[in-house]
Amino acid sequence: MSAPATDRGWIAAFLDAQAAEAGAARNTQLAYARDLRDFTDWLDARGGSLGGADQHTIEDYLIGCEASGLATTTRARRLSSIRQLYRFAFAEGWRADDPAGRLKGPGRPRRLPKTLAEAEVDALLAAARAPGRDRVRNTCLMELLYATGMRVSELVELPVSAVRGDPRMLLVRGKGDKERMVPLSPPAREAVTEWLVLRDATEAAARANGRPASRFLFPSRGKSGHLTRARFFLLIKELAVAAGLSPETVTPHIIRHAFATHLLARGADLRAIQTMLGHADIGTTEIYTHVLQERLKELVDTHHPLARQAREGGGKP
Repeated sequence: MSAPATDRGWIAAFLDAQAAEAGAARNTQLAYARDLRDFTDWLDARGGSLGGADQHTIEDYLIGCEASGLATTTRARRLSSIRQLYRFAFAEGWRADDPAGRLKGPGRPRRLPKTLAEAEVDALLAAARAPGRDRVRNTCLMELLYATGMRVSELVELPVSAVRGDPRMLLVRGKGDKERMVPLSPPAREAVTEWLVLRDATEAAARANGRPASRFLFPSRGKSGHLTRARFFLLIKELAVAAGLSPETVTPHIIRHAFATHLLARGADLRAIQTMLGHADIGTTEIYTHVLQERLKELVDTHHPLARQAREGGGKP
C-alpha cells in the first residue's frame, strides 16, 4: 500500500486501522488525532511532513513542547501517539525506517508516598484492640500488616500453615509467586497466637456442621474463601475513624509505606527493607529516603529554635 499524499491522509488511515484492528475506543482515537494534528501543524509551519521527518525533527518538536510549558504527562502522551503512527507507517511500508522508535519519553516525577506517623499507627493498633466482636481478628490483621509491610492481597490470602508453630519469620508469597522471609515482631506473634485459638475453634465447629476446612488464616464464607481486599479496606477506614484519624489518609498501602518509613527512620538498611517489601528493584525502595528527608526537614522547620524565631519575627531563618 502506497503512503497517502497528505499528512491528514496518514492520520486518517492510522486512526481507521486503530479502530478496526486495535479496537481503539472513541476517546483514544480523538486523543491520537489531537496529538498528531498538533505535530503535523508544527511540521507544516516549518515546511516539513510526516514522510520526511527524522528523529532529530521529532526531538525538536518535543523540546518545543517542553519550552511551551506542556505538562510531562502531555508530552509523554504526544510522543506515544507519534510512536504509534510511525510504527504503523513502517509496518505498512510507507517508510523504510521508524524515526520515533529509539526516542525515550520524558521521565515522570515520582510522587512521594503518603505515610503515617508512629503515633498515628499506635492509635490504629489501639482501635483494633478495643473491645468488640472481632477484636482478636482485627488485632491480628493490623499487627501483621504493620509488622511485615505485606501487600493487602498477601495478607488476606495468607495460608494458616504459614503461621503454625509460632514462627519468628513469616514466609510470604508475593508478586510473580516470588517468596520472601519477613521477621515477625513479638506483638504480631502474640496477636497471631491469640487469633489461632479462636480461629481454630470456629473452624472446628464449622467442620462439625459439614463445612470444609479453610486453608486461609483469615477465612470467610464468601466465594474467595478468605477475607476480601474490599472488606479489609473498609475495616481500615472504620479503625481510622475509631482512632480519630481521617479515613481518607489511611489505607492498607499507606500502612505498608509507614512500615518502610519507620524502619528507615530507625536505622534499618535499605537493602533489608527492599527484601521485606518484596521490591524487585532497589530504586523502588529508595523513594523512602526522600520521604524521610521530607519528614526531617519538616521536623527542623517545626521545632528548631532558629526556625521558630524566624516565624515569630516574620523573617527567614
